[in-house]
Amino acid sequence: MNNRNYNIYFHTHTISGIITAAVLYVIFFAGSFSFFKDEISAWQSNTSQMQHKGHHFDYQLLLDSLDQKYDLQGRSLLFYLYPNSSNSYVNMTVSQDTVHNAKAKETAYFSYDFLQKKESSYDQNYDLGEFLYRLHFLAQLNQAIPLRTGYPIGYLIAGLVAFLFLFALITGLLLHWDKLVANFYQFRPWAKWKTIWTDLHTVLGVIGFPFQFVFAFTGVILIVNVVFLAPFSKLLYQGNMEKIYQELEYTNDLDVPFLYKPLDKKIDIQQYIDRTQKLWPDAFLNRITIKNYGDESMVLAIESEADRTRSFAGTGTIAYQIKTDKVIHQRSPYDQPTYIAIMKSIVYRLHFGDYGGYFAKIVNFILGIMGCVVIVSGILIWLVARDKPNVPAHKRKFNFWLANIFLAACLTMFPVTAFTFVVVKILGNADRSVIYHVYFYSWLLLSLYYIIRKNLNRTNRETLLLGTLLAFAVPVVNGFFANNWFWNAWRLGATDIFFIDLFWLILGVLGVISYQKVRKRNLEKQTK
Repeated sequence: MNNRNYNIYFHTHTISGIITAAVLYVIFFAGSFSFFKDEISAWQSNTSQMQHKGHHFDYQLLLDSLDQKYDLQGRSLLFYLYPNSSNSYVNMTVSQDTVHNAKAKETAYFSYDFLQKKESSYDQNYDLGEFLYRLHFLAQLNQAIPLRTGYPIGYLIAGLVAFLFLFALITGLLLHWDKLVANFYQFRPWAKWKTIWTDLHTVLGVIGFPFQFVFAFTGVILIVNVVFLAPFSKLLYQGNMEKIYQELEYTNDLDVPFLYKPLDKKIDIQQYIDRTQKLWPDAFLNRITIKNYGDESMVLAIESEADRTRSFAGTGTIAYQIKTDKVIHQRSPYDQPTYIAIMKSIVYRLHFGDYGGYFAKIVNFILGIMGCVVIVSGILIWLVARDKPNVPAHKRKFNFWLANIFLAACLTMFPVTAFTFVVVKILGNADRSVIYHVYFYSWLLLSLYYIIRKNLNRTNRETLLLGTLLAFAVPVVNGFFANNWFWNAWRLGATDIFFIDLFWLILGVLGVISYQKVRKRNLEKQTK
């Protein structure tokens, strides 16, 4: 490789890496935990979805309750369902029948737990799984920085960082291309620190390159897809975004005119849902739409996803005309999937890692944490390379403070995350406000403490030790405060709750091993 190309790749890699490092670490760390979003939600609520798998959800009971409270005549309702969860988000529109419905202007959007038969707001139903999932694309910044950019600021930053990360990945690979094979097998743990960080950065970076590239690419598509769609909406759809979303199968295209004629028959939505579940027994019903409730034009549309073991990208839809009891549209999730369904499934499945059970989730988690190590080692390489006598003192001081702030903010995420798990279990009923206060204030205080300490080695050792101790505390508080010891969870078949306790125990054991090795090496360095 000639010097000109090398310098271009090197500086592009360095600049894009430095600019995105801290935010990218947060995205990778929180995103790694997000692979276990459903398990974390089950652990916090102490309600195992594995114990209730296949449980019969009573939709008609909910509809009867809503009918008494709001009068559903003339309304449309949308149920958003999630796999491995008894929760559904319900969106109820205004009624088109303003003559017979005195509450026609009232709307509702809430979460409903079919197991506990309890209605709650989004904030009340918010949990750690949702928090970490949203943190990995910086959704919390949308509230903290209320800038009107035409797109939520948190999503915009996350999308931009993911895009810049693609440059860092590609240029990093090109930098090591000539010595890719030789450097891949080269790891010298007893050499000087710069050599260790360089080897870590190179080896883990190359191993994790396919994973990181896939996640960066799919992340850009998922988070800033509106940016890509906007030109096409103007050119091909005359700015009609609703039509685009229908074409992309994000919304259904049911156009049902309201007839203003009350339906003269008893409405039993449950029988149609049960019929659909018998028709596609292994499929997951992910969205249920009711159009013009109580009118002669009333239609029920049910959308489903195929069992992943039978079809990777299958999606199905069935629509019932309630008055005539006839199926007016049907597409099985086990039919040949459409091109759009295939492409959407590839993007979603690769990004969320939900295609291979716990094995795929664990592998993706490990690769995600490897990404965090690559980011930290890259910053330390950058710092050590510039900590030389020929570099002016003010520049060396700036470089140290930059690395110090970066490490303090990033490495404290481990103990802060474990601490938040402990606190929400002790409190028992932690909503969004509580989680925000516990996580962000403890993160701020701990970060400021280590920034002021100005000792990178101690920051590394102490955050590792603190995180390890708190990791062991997670299953303990679950046993004491929820009476749900992990051996009981296993015996009862609550594998999702058992997994989170076991997960933190393993993290604690690995933390002890890592701490001992770091401490031993530090003592050896002091005795020399």
